[in-house]
Amino acid sequence: MTSSEPSVVRRIYAARRWLWLAAAVPAAVLAGLIMVVLPPDQTLGNLGEWLFKLSPFLFAVLAVAVFPRGRFGPALVVAGVLVYMGYLDTALILRILEYRADGEFSVVYQFQLFVVTYIVLFGLLAFRLGGARTATVVKVGAAGVLIVISGLNDLGFWVMNDWGPDGRPSTLDWASHISVFTGGPPSVPVAVVFLLVHLALAAAVVMAPVERWTDRRLAP
Repeated sequence: MTSSEPSVVRRIYAARRWLWLAAAVPAAVLAGLIMVVLPPDQTLGNLGEWLFKLSPFLFAVLAVAVFPRGRFGPALVVAGVLVYMGYLDTALILRILEYRADGEFSVVYQFQLFVVTYIVLFGLLAFRLGGARTATVVKVGAAGVLIVISGLNDLGFWVMNDWGPDGRPSTLDWASHISVFTGGPPSVPVAVVFLLVHLALAAAVVMAPVERWTDRRLAP
């Protein structure tokens, strides 16, 4: 560690009141680009597209982690519930009805991912406003991202769906976020390994002593 590193960390920490905007602005811009400008797409073509679609989530986690705690915390949590019940819940139902009429599932799929992201970020925001440290929120957010992309829901769909007389498929053809790593539709064993690796990483992140590392660099 260089002698200037602690001072840089302290300067960043001193500007923490507005630091959340540095992550919130790109998160909002990228989310708007993906959700409004670009057409809905259920599949991912390559690792670059995977990272691009994930980037608003990552920026938003950082924004929440450094969001200032204050007297407006309860109002923000209530506002989050109002947004969910006043817009997201109805918007998802409307997209399901649209899918039933037009058979375009990618519209539902895209918005469902948005809802999942919202739920994770809303939980992080409540955790942050409840008194959690930035380092702890980053850890929990990173673990949440790892679980979201772990393929847990894809395996759940494989287990719970009624596949009819042909039985369950041997590959998860719809799990394109796994395919960008495996080079093709993953088999069930590969998907299970993919899940276990991500869960192990999430557990390692949660147990990592990031708070002690941060305290050492903020010490005078």
